[in-house]
Formats: sequence, structure tokens, C-alpha cells
Amino acid sequence: MFDAQIVSRSSFPLRRASACQGTALGAGSRGAVTLAAALAVAASLGVAPAQAETISGALAKAYVFSPDLNAQRAATRAVDETVPRAMSGYRPTVTATADSGRQYAETTARPNGVTTNPRGVGVTVNQNLWNGNRTANGVRQAESQILQSRETMRQTEQTLLGNAAAAYMNVLRDTAILNLRRNNVDVLEEQLRQVRDRFAVGEVTRTDVAQSEAALAQGRSDAFVAQSNLQNSLAAYRQFIGEQPKSLSPAQPLERLAPRSLDQALATSQSEHPSIQAALHNADAAELAVKLAEGQLYPTVGVTGNVSKRYDLSNAPGANAYTASIIGQLSVPIYEGGAVYALVRQTKEQLGQARLLADLQREQVRAQVVSAWGVWQNSRLVIDAVQAQVRAAEIALNGVREEARVGQRTTLDVLNAQQALLNARVNLVTAQRDRVVGSYTLLSAVGRLSAGTLGLNVAAYDPTVHYDQVKGKWIGVRTPDGR
Repeated sequence: MFDAQIVSRSSFPLRRASACQGTALGAGSRGAVTLAAALAVAASLGVAPAQAETISGALAKAYVFSPDLNAQRAATRAVDETVPRAMSGYRPTVTATADSGRQYAETTARPNGVTTNPRGVGVTVNQNLWNGNRTANGVRQAESQILQSRETMRQTEQTLLGNAAAAYMNVLRDTAILNLRRNNVDVLEEQLRQVRDRFAVGEVTRTDVAQSEAALAQGRSDAFVAQSNLQNSLAAYRQFIGEQPKSLSPAQPLERLAPRSLDQALATSQSEHPSIQAALHNADAAELAVKLAEGQLYPTVGVTGNVSKRYDLSNAPGANAYTASIIGQLSVPIYEGGAVYALVRQTKEQLGQARLLADLQREQVRAQVVSAWGVWQNSRLVIDAVQAQVRAAEIALNGVREEARVGQRTTLDVLNAQQALLNARVNLVTAQRDRVVGSYTLLSAVGRLSAGTLGLNVAAYDPTVHYDQVKGKWIGVRTPDGR
């Protein structure tokens, strides 16, 4: 397994680690934002790069198999059923009745009594004609709730893809950092051996040996921490993508999908972000809730039809009766004890709250976009600065080593220079990971992080399919998938 290989020291020989240290996440030129270190890991696992997992493939697996996203899809399908439930108000209700029994009656006219078997069957049909537009408003409210649920599902998709992309990049980052830490331990072990040899011939003091030993102990500690961080990233990868990583390919930031300006990003987010759209649909549903409450104050008009057949009627054996009726009904509410009026006032306050929450959601999204845009714009500058730091640290280390050979620098100076270079390379790994993840975060902030936008090789989930299957159903307890 990938994690078993990662924790094996033999998986990171010194020559392989050295090959990727200078461009920990870079391929080609130093400015390329890819994870070339991952190719070294793939090589150590005996896996050709062509067989490695790509970030698109990993995100496609998360999109299809994520329990979180599939649960939200199921929730959206459940909300679809609110439309046929609301539309039932347009349809008649039909009730069939049947009764049967045995009856004994004794009167002065019939002192010996008479026994009959009264029984009957009947059918009653009730049809609403008008109920203060509660049915129409109920259908419209259900449609708003469905649209809200779809936007919630879209937000869940965005969150999942963002988390999955971060998990993918974290594994590559922590793999590269562990590679650097392990290589540093190898270098410090070799340096300690050389310092001990020089101490044996009197070229250095016991202090130099102690400094080298302390640096090695710190290097080993850092390697153990890096190994622990990688294990955490592997667990997160499994959580979001659904399987253990085996060999991961380099990843590029979403340059072509990123907005061209902050104003464009803000405009797009305000019109497309699923959280804002969900809040607006929730406000629509709250407005219709007011109309539903007010509808209880209006008259209702309906019609009732009844057909029945009775046998052994009125204790008379053989006396049967057949009745049929159709009756129109008008019901006018006069006073409901104040409950309906209180409900209307309550729903109006809830409507005001829903509108304020929509405004709040707009501001939250705006803040997210500004933050993500700042990180995205600065990430390129951070990489350039850290690459310059790496180059300078490399030159400084070479100079300190040369000066140490002629006695102008101490062992501590060499160790400090080595640590500075290592820290710079770790910073470069982190910065390049942050640029890739930052591009996904920015796309999510503007509301466009989706399987379709990323071009994932999956069949896109279409919530309208299930809705069209159930919206007009009059009868049946099986779901469209047969359950």
C-alpha cells in the first residue's frame, strides 16, 4: 500500500531525494507549479507515471462515491415529493365504506322479535374547488423548496471537491516534505560521521560533535513529525476520495478557470453562488408561507358526492335502499380564536428573517471571494520569493562549506546553513501546494467548482430526472429506482 511504502526508509534513497529537493513541487523550470516530487515517489513504488492517479481522476471518484454527496442527493429526491403532495389539493379524495352486522329487534307490534342482517356499501368523493389559493401557493412553495435543496446539493458538491482537491495536494505535499526530511537525516548522519572522524584526529572539538548530534536528533524528530502529518493526510484522502492513494501525479492550478479580476469574481459569486441562491429560494418559500397562512382566513368551496346501498333497512328483512347525492359546500371562517392571525404575523417575521439571512449570505460570500482572491493573487509572488530564498540558501550553504574547510566557519554555521536551505525547500513545497489548492478555493468561492466546470470524466447527476418522474404521479408507493 502507498502508506506502507511511504514510511519505509528504503523508499527514499539519498540520490532520489536529492533529485527532487531543489524543485520540491516543480517540474521543468523552477517556476512550474507541479509536483515533480510525486514522480520520484511513483518511481520508488515501481509505478510508471502513466499509471499514476491524477487529480481529475481522484475528484471523479469522490463525485461518484462520496457518501456525503450521495446523501444530499437522496435528500433532494425526498424534497421532490413535496410537489405531488402539494398538488394533491387539486385532486379528489375517494373513500369507500362497507359494513355488515346482525340485529335483533322486538316491539309491541312484533312481540316475537325480528332478526335482520343490516349491511351496506358506499362511495364518497370530495373535491375541493377553492381554498383561498392554498393549494396553488403550496405547490409554488414546494417548488421553491426543491430549488433550495438543489442549491444545497450544489454547495455540498463544491465543498466535497474542494476538500478532495486539498486532500490530494496534502498527500503530495507531505510526501515531498517527508522525502526532504528523510534526506536531511541521511545528510546529517554522514556529516556526523565526518565530524567524529575529524574529532578523532583533533581537527574539531567535542562541541562540534555535540552540535552535529543535536542537529541529527532534531532532524529525526522532524522526520517523525512529517511522517505523522503524512498519515493524517492519507486518512483525509481516504475520507474524501474513498480509497487509499497509491501513486499520485503532479497537479496544476486552475489558471484558465480562475476569474480575470476581483470585480468579475464578485459579480459571478453574487449571481451564481449556491449558498446565495439557496437563501433566495428560502426567502421565496417564506413569502409563500405567509400567503398560505392568510389563505386560512378565506372561504373554501367544495363538492361532495355520495353513492350508497343499504340492505335490511329499518329492521325490515328484505327492505333495501339506494341513495345518491351531490352536495356543494361553502365554509366561511368567522373567528378561529386568534390562532390564524398569530400564524400570519409569525410567518411575516420569518419572511423578514429569511430576507436578512439572504443579505447576510451575500456578505459572507463576498468576504470569501475577497479572501480567496487575495490568496490566489499572492500565491505566485510567494512562490517566486521562496524560489529566490532556495537559490540564495543553496549559494550560502556552498559558501559556508567552503569556508568551513579552511577554518573560517564552524560546524554550527554549516548546520544552520543546511537547516535554512531545508526550511526554504519545505516552504517551496508548501507554497506550490497552496497555489493549487488556492485555485480550487477561489473557484468554490465564486460558485463554479463543479464536476462540469472541471471537466471530470463522470456522468453528471441531473436532479431534474427524478423530479420529472414523480411530479405528476397520482398513485404508487415504489420510488422510480424500484424501492
